[in-house]
Amino acid sequence: MLVFLLGSYVYAQEPELPKLTVNWNKTVRVSTTTATLQVVVNPPLRQGTTVHDAAFRALRELQADYVRYVPWLPYPRLGVAELQPPSEGKTSWDFSIIDPMTIDFLDATKGHPVVLNFSTIPQWMYKTETPVTYPVDPNKVAWNYEQGTELRDPTAQEVAAYYARLFSWYTAGGFTDELGKRHESNYHFAIPYWEVLNEVDFEHRMSPETYTRIYDSVVTAMRAVQPNTKFVGMALAAPSEEPSFFAYFLNHKNHRAGVPLDYISYHFYANPNASETLDTEQYTFFAQADGFLHVVRYIEALRQQLSPETGTMINEIGSIAAEDGAQGESGYVFKPIASSYWHLSGALYAYVFGELSRLGIEVAGESQLVGYPTQYPSVSLVNWETGQPNARFWVLRLLKDNFGPGDKIVDASFQSDDVYALPVETLAGERRILLVNKRQRGRVIEVPGATGAQIESVDLTTDALPSAKAKLNSDKISLGGFSVAVVTLFRP
Repeated sequence: MLVFLLGSYVYAQEPELPKLTVNWNKTVRVSTTTATLQVVVNPPLRQGTTVHDAAFRALRELQADYVRYVPWLPYPRLGVAELQPPSEGKTSWDFSIIDPMTIDFLDATKGHPVVLNFSTIPQWMYKTETPVTYPVDPNKVAWNYEQGTELRDPTAQEVAAYYARLFSWYTAGGFTDELGKRHESNYHFAIPYWEVLNEVDFEHRMSPETYTRIYDSVVTAMRAVQPNTKFVGMALAAPSEEPSFFAYFLNHKNHRAGVPLDYISYHFYANPNASETLDTEQYTFFAQADGFLHVVRYIEALRQQLSPETGTMINEIGSIAAEDGAQGESGYVFKPIASSYWHLSGALYAYVFGELSRLGIEVAGESQLVGYPTQYPSVSLVNWETGQPNARFWVLRLLKDNFGPGDKIVDASFQSDDVYALPVETLAGERRILLVNKRQRGRVIEVPGATGAQIESVDLTTDALPSAKAKLNSDKISLGGFSVAVVTLFRP
């Protein structure tokens, strides 16, 4: 009898499962948010590598909109088309190394709007005490390529002319250079979005005034080439540290008449301390994400006040391992990344995507297709030796295939520190719930009416494989460690 009573007492003390109660008849917002990614130019993506074919195949099969393409400063020969100033009657324009990867990207994303950002201004356009050199080998990293804070042409017309010619190479069949020579490309791509420079709060340490002057000059010159292109401004690395940047740039009075402010952009990465392990990172990542989301709300309030017609692209979202901060130092040694890290990072992106959907952000871009040792390996979406997708990629595909602009985000009641939920009704009338387990341990929640529904998930058990599907036989839903799951309740 005593054993029976003790057993009943223990059973009675078991906590109730977190219950998600959804009011499908109350829409709180219609989503405008697209899940996508950025492709940063680096040597593994060049033709002939072991990564190229598989990585571009994954990108092509994803069929994502607003993919961001960024030739970036560490590899000048892969991203700067005029590495030397005109001299002795000739120029240094050369797209021979730049074109193959760029055309591969445009082919892989054909039929979808993309965002191009050749983010590195030719270094010779900046004043420095001595000329800045760069490696002859296009595969060799050059973290010190960008130097100086003062343009040799303070009007920024020289920079604008460079970008207008580069733009013409891909959109207008070619261009005439500074010395009057014609360069033919025969490319006539329609490029719908162009982002003007990258992380300007870090790169060349631009002030809001300097950047706005460059932006206006570049946009004016490029619109003369292809008037229908829309432009993205700022791409700030640390938005919480630069409130004055937003206040200045979003004020139309600080721009030339007629210069559009189509979109702004900025970035978020979770950054753990070097002493942290996965046990603490699973809390750090989401706490930092919550802090970032407070920043987003502040920026959105400012944007609504100053330039409500301007959209927002948060086009670098991810996490950076503490070890990556030392990649440019001598003696850097790469430490292998545990499989569970990719799942934690994927869960982080899914959570941020869900909350950005609630806030009305247009683009949520996961960073980045390929990273590798010496080039932020912890942000990679694919294996940098084979090009095969990892868990971060499969999370992106799961979100992209199931959620998007036009979804009705509906009201819900749910209390859990460990599990995130976002219920939506899609344009097709399907009722879906995004669930994110923020923890490495499995969790169980209750969703009334879930019996018989389909669940598709990426978690520790799927490892680097695509999402797994199953039919729910109960209203109680078990979520694996760092699970990102989509529950489809109703099909019309």
